[in-house]
Amino acid sequence: MFAEMVRDGGEIPLDRAAFLLSASLGGPGIDVERQMDRLDELAAGVEESTVEGLVGHLFAGSRPFVGDRNDYRNPDNSRLDRVVDRRRGIPITLSVLMIEVGRRCGLRLVGVGMPGHFLVGVPGPTDRVRRFVDPFGGGRSLDEDGCADLMRSIAGAGVGFDRRWLAPTHPMAIIERMLNNLKGIHLASGDVDALRKVMTLRASIPGLGRAESDEFSRLMAPLN
Repeated sequence: MFAEMVRDGGEIPLDRAAFLLSASLGGPGIDVERQMDRLDELAAGVEESTVEGLVGHLFAGSRPFVGDRNDYRNPDNSRLDRVVDRRRGIPITLSVLMIEVGRRCGLRLVGVGMPGHFLVGVPGPTDRVRRFVDPFGGGRSLDEDGCADLMRSIAGAGVGFDRRWLAPTHPMAIIERMLNNLKGIHLASGDVDALRKVMTLRASIPGLGRAESDEFSRLMAPLN
């Protein structure tokens, strides 16, 4: 269960947490173990266990995973099982996919929660991340300056850039951000039932419980 996994607030397996999130939102028909097997199958197809080999396998070829630019706010883009089904998603779910398939190939990758656009970081020998991959952008490689340029292309040329935004993001924070995306989507669409499910999951994350309960009551007030 999702709530049982996250309640202690420590290290969590990112892939399993993402699939449990999907199972909690999509109903009991989602087999989490089968979903994990699908990532194993994707990893088995990587011919060269390098970042380049992984990027080529996932984001190039005849059936690449792509960024869903035409229907960005489709809730399916925030559910990892549906991203694997449809081979399309948004920056954060495509990044989770790359991180977890890469881990199965022996690659150490980290999530980088830059505001407005999630990336994958490639730690160097000293663990500092200087190289970044943009799965939503087809797996293109970026340095720190490239990340700053990407940020400005999204937020505007006059926006300042803080390199602390390129620090690795804890798996729990990645899951929280996925849920926050879904909260915004369902709030905008007025889907109260879906919003309630998302807020319930967010409330199970340590430190968010009471705040989420209070916010849900506030959000529902105009809809009552």
